[in-house]
Amino acid sequence: MPAVFLHGVPESHVIWDPIRSKLSRKDVITPDMPGFGGSLVPEGFGATMNEYATWFVAELEKAGGDVDLVGHDWGALLSLRVACLRPDLIRTWTIGSGAIDPDYVWHDTAKLWQTPGVGEQFMQAMTGDLLKGTLMGAGVPEAGAQQMADGIDDTMKDCILKLYRSAVNVGTEWGPDLPKAPKAGMLLWGVDDPYMQVKHAEYVGRVTGAKMVRLESTGHWWPLQRPEEAAKALQEHWASV
Repeated sequence: MPAVFLHGVPESHVIWDPIRSKLSRKDVITPDMPGFGGSLVPEGFGATMNEYATWFVAELEKAGGDVDLVGHDWGALLSLRVACLRPDLIRTWTIGSGAIDPDYVWHDTAKLWQTPGVGEQFMQAMTGDLLKGTLMGAGVPEAGAQQMADGIDDTMKDCILKLYRSAVNVGTEWGPDLPKAPKAGMLLWGVDDPYMQVKHAEYVGRVTGAKMVRLESTGHWWPLQRPEEAAKALQEHWASV
């Protein structure tokens, strides 16, 4: 019965280190998505949203099932998708900063990534101190922004573009399966998230019955901004099921 934590974009497994350090349990698995965190991209892997979901199902099968699933950003979208596809693998699920909602409109940066040519130009500039400063301006603490900036390579950039371009209509494509998610869900949300507003979490909560934990004065990057509160909420959620 491990806990499996999945990161988002432009992150790697290290985003979970502050929360992991505050958990009492040690059976925590934090994989990197293919192409992220220096991981390899399997031959023939197209980095689409459905391919990542298939990959993640296989990861949970390797973990033995009956997992406590936690996801942030794209890790949240994939966690919720897998919970709908394979509820038999899930004991509990928790997501934050990524919701499947047919009414969601992608944020401006995502729209740039989804635009051929423009996305490639954006990625060329997405490096070093400029990227670090951009992430800090979006609310990422300095240490976390430095880690993310240092960790982004050309492979990750290519995977990000392919993932976002495959997901223009993710809400309408994945949304119909939301009622299949197990009932043991929790939404852990920064109420000031500018990229995935809390109203989209509320929609997921209405459809799935998941409970909501609101993190006040917190934006998109709650694993780095509020690790102690997040760890406490997770442990209470796991103990309640």
